[in-house]
Amino acid sequence: MSDTHTLDPQQLRIWLQGAAQRDASAFRSLYDATSAKLFGFALRILVKRELAEEVLQESFVAIWHNAGSYQSHLAAPMTWMTTIVRNKAFDLLRRTDDAAEIDGDQFDAEVMNALHDPAATPIEALTMSRDAKALAYCMSALEGLHRQVLGLAFFHDLSHSEVAQQMSLPIGTVKTWIRRSLERLKTCLAKGDRA
Repeated sequence: MSDTHTLDPQQLRIWLQGAAQRDASAFRSLYDATSAKLFGFALRILVKRELAEEVLQESFVAIWHNAGSYQSHLAAPMTWMTTIVRNKAFDLLRRTDDAAEIDGDQFDAEVMNALHDPAATPIEALTMSRDAKALAYCMSALEGLHRQVLGLAFFHDLSHSEVAQQMSLPIGTVKTWIRRSLERLKTCLAKGDRA
């Protein structure tokens, strides 16, 4: 039985590397160590246990298939996995209720808490925290639909046509919104660098 409240980021990285090499034993260890925490996170978003279980399963399938794309210099392992769970949960909400309003601020705060990597050096933690906060702030400044389109494209790795289909928008609109949103993010982050 794993101790989920003291997850070792370095060990999680090792298991993710193993999963990237299709090591089922490493993946099982990763699942055993993190599934309870990730399930709790999904449950906070979805409320219903059966929906959270579905999202957890989908998330671990995505983690297995995408472990090779995990980049430790960009995010702590739990940050990366929590983002996958969050996005899968929001996808499920959108699929099951077209009128679902997602309170991004509440869940962004949860993600920010999940991003903390206790093994990071003080400088790494400060840099990661500052960069994550700057990105979260700049993302929150985008209009809601623009933020959703950008999130689907970059956090879910959906193509422009897949985003257009999921959001029921013309592809030209999706491309324009993504281009403009990226420009706004770049400008916002550049301003943050001067602060």
